[in-house]
Amino acid sequence: MVSITIQMDDKLRSEIDNFSWVNWSELAREEISRKEVILDLIDKLNSKEEQELIKWSVELGKKAKSGRFKQLLSELSAKEREELLK
Repeated sequence: MVSITIQMDDKLRSEIDNFSWVNWSELAREEISRKEVILDLIDKLNSKEEQELIKWSVELGKKAKSGRFKQLLSELSAKEREELLK
């Protein structure tokens, strides 16, 4: 197992000493693991495949909204359409 040394100022060290019941090694391991998971998710979100999926879904949403908007407009009277589109 690898050992990590952390430098900190005296004030922080004295505050940490007040929490002797905390397993600082375990806390550091958990936090590093959490950061690794987050970084992996960010890498996946930035992947080419994910970006293509996002672009496709946004375009699909725009088309659906456009179609629905046109349908709703067709249900209005000419006067209501004119007022709405001003």
